Amino acid sequence: MLLWVTEYLAEFVSGFSVFQYLTFRTMVSALTALALSLLIGPWVIAKLAHYQIGQTVRDDGPQTHLSKTGTPTMGGALILIVISFTTLLWGDLNNEYVWIVLLVTLSFGAIGWIDDYLKVKLTNSKGLSARWKYLWQSVIGMGAAIYLYSNAQLPQETALIVPFFKEIAISTGVGYILVVYLVIVGTSNAVNLTDGLDGLAILPTVMVGGALGLIAYLCGNIQFSEYLQIPYISGAGELAVFCGALGGAGLGFLWFNTYPAQVFMGDVGALSLGAALGTVAVIVRHEIVLFIMGGVFVLETFSVILQVASYRITGKRIFRMAPIHHHFELKGWPEPRVIVRFWIITLVLVIIGLSTLKLR
Repeated sequence: MLLWVTEYLAEFVSGFSVFQYLTFRTMVSALTALALSLLIGPWVIAKLAHYQIGQTVRDDGPQTHLSKTGTPTMGGALILIVISFTTLLWGDLNNEYVWIVLLVTLSFGAIGWIDDYLKVKLTNSKGLSARWKYLWQSVIGMGAAIYLYSNAQLPQETALIVPFFKEIAISTGVGYILVVYLVIVGTSNAVNLTDGLDGLAILPTVMVGGALGLIAYLCGNIQFSEYLQIPYISGAGELAVFCGALGGAGLGFLWFNTYPAQVFMGDVGALSLGAALGTVAVIVRHEIVLFIMGGVFVLETFSVILQVASYRITGKRIFRMAPIHHHFELKGWPEPRVIVRFWIITLVLVIIGLSTLKLR
């Protein structure tokens, strides 16, 4: 929105031309989102508490979590409001990728909102049934996949890029739709499974989102993409502004979500942020790098899959409790130790993921 205004003003005052630089708008986007989150966060938390929108804790989980019952939840709405406002404020609204990512993010947020609302209304931890949740995730994920496939102009926009190899770009054809669908829906649920401890999911989301913003900027710049031998995706660079907003909003939310949390983001935040990461990754053609950087999300997801499979096949559990962060809690790790160590692992994985841009 302000891009149009500053473009007009630059004709009269040259100083406004700085807003045409993508890097500048990305930094300002992050700072705007951070400031806005810190500014309205206390008000949002107070409103959630006033309407008694409190967390319902499973009675079969770690006993230390019982004290969290009643903590305001659905705080992810704060993140979505801030991301949307900041992106619309600093982003190029003529860019279709910006709208795709925003719509997918908000749509998954709507699913999460319904899920959270039912949990609060029914005072249980189940919420929206898995069948309905997955159905609507599939509808949105498939819709985004079909749209991206239908509007792809060049082969590299649908090719599967393999990290560390210069020449390997697998043509997916119509299979691209399945890849996009699986990445968006899978990442959404993976982040949701990770969101079980104070701040555990949000900082890895910020780190991965920041890295994807850098990748988007490089993929959208023809000179950098040629130098790094990564696919050039025209217009993808504008997603750096969205990722900047995500990072700023996420850090602002962490201010209130850090241990001991004043607010939880709930499914409205976790499902939407996961979908946002997945959508950005498929647009910039770095799905495999996303799985590397988001290794903690992958680990949490596979721990649940292995736990369920093992119990159904052998009647025995592999972990004391799944997702795996609860396993470490039940082994006696204090919650902050689990959280910070998972943060450290994510930081290392993000560095490894970014290194694939050069090590080819």
